[in-house]
Amino acid sequence: MDSFNSQFLSSVLIIALGYFLKRCNIIKEKDGEGLARIIFNITLPCLIVSTFHNVTLDGSLMLLVVIGFLYGVMAAFLAYFAFRKENRQTKGMLGMMVPGFNVGLFAYPLVQGIWGQEGLAYFGMFDVGNAMIVFGVSYLIGSYYSGEKVKLNFKQVLSKISKSIPLLTYLIIFGLNLAHIPLPDLFLGITGTISKANMPLSLLLLGIYLNFSFDKRYLHHFWKVLGLRYIVGLAVGITCFRLLPFEDMFKYTLLVGFVLPMGVSVLAYSVEFKYDYKFVGMVSNMTILISFVLLWGISNMVM
Repeated sequence: MDSFNSQFLSSVLIIALGYFLKRCNIIKEKDGEGLARIIFNITLPCLIVSTFHNVTLDGSLMLLVVIGFLYGVMAAFLAYFAFRKENRQTKGMLGMMVPGFNVGLFAYPLVQGIWGQEGLAYFGMFDVGNAMIVFGVSYLIGSYYSGEKVKLNFKQVLSKISKSIPLLTYLIIFGLNLAHIPLPDLFLGITGTISKANMPLSLLLLGIYLNFSFDKRYLHHFWKVLGLRYIVGLAVGITCFRLLPFEDMFKYTLLVGFVLPMGVSVLAYSVEFKYDYKFVGMVSNMTILISFVLLWGISNMVM
């Protein structure tokens, strides 16, 4: 347990460093955009390659893909019911904030430090289903309610999904894995080296984007979004942890996965669809803080 707490302390300090550098104007928040592109398009795909190139894809791992997707669909329906009386713009903004999780930037560096390669394999499979929600369902919700005459554009959604380098990397690596096609040692050596940068860069980025500003006008909406994400997430996660007849790592993945922060792509959607991106960003920051505390508490209680 001391090693787990040391990992969390190290993570907190790296996040605090990113926030400190931003506050001192050594790094500006806009610099985070370039860093995010490096993580999403280089270090995270390399980490996926290093983790999944030789993973045995058994039934329980494949089931995590299905669960990650089905939970996101359920969350979307709950959001529709909870915000059905809001105006069209508010319904779209809040509805797309409930389903989907930030696995790549938030969970991966912490999971890697706590559970190692085994943990990454499980959370990676969960993220495959989650990616379909973040890049598909959340985008559809935001697009549909963004204007009175907006039509669902499935071609545009598929185009966005096809441009997701991490998701494409998952699919390619799984295909090669299932076909028993080995990757060259030189390639694995390079990706393995680059993947080591993913954890510190991701934590620094979380600190750079951290913002504690809070507009009280949005307090009611704020609590409804958090309630749907965390009360439902904890209830489903605890139920799965106690009842499902699977190995511990499978149950840890669901228990932690359902209380991860909001997907970072939702902020980009709020800009694209002309929602209140400042409110979306504030909620995103708060979910990062809440999820960090919950992950620390869960790991101390169950490990």
